[in-house]
Amino acid sequence: MHPNAEHVAARLRELGAGGQVRELPEAAPTAAAAAAQLGCDVGAIANSLIFVADGEPLLVLTSGAHRVDTSGLAERIGVAGIKRADPEFVRSVTGQPIGGVAPLGHPRPVRTLVDEWLAKYDVVWAAAGHPHTVFPTSYDELLRLTGGAPADVG
Repeated sequence: MHPNAEHVAARLRELGAGGQVRELPEAAPTAAAAAAQLGCDVGAIANSLIFVADGEPLLVLTSGAHRVDTSGLAERIGVAGIKRADPEFVRSVTGQPIGGVAPLGHPRPVRTLVDEWLAKYDVVWAAAGHPHTVFPTSYDELLRLTGGAPADVG
């Protein structure tokens, strides 16, 4: 298993998470690719997206069925603006590559919002630090593991 995925697996165990990291046969850099390999609805994929909100990192865990409305979200959370982070910023904040960013296991805490849409699914799949790794969880567990806040991100 990739070192990033091993780190995420260790954090999941430390935090008492129910799911275990699973290696996929092919990379899953998109929600559609992950859903196809897992045999689940694309909406059950929790995309970990890093944004820059007023100069600070913001992690948005959004359902694979949604796009983040950055202007609406900025207004709802009280920041002047939100823009998508570049790959170098993502790696510096998370220690993980785009396409495999996990919702946890980062070098330091990142403000996190969790798409309320994910609550519709009993099982939610999130990346585990590498494009070939995922883990099963739930909406409530994602909130607990990340310290994130529920949000309407669409």
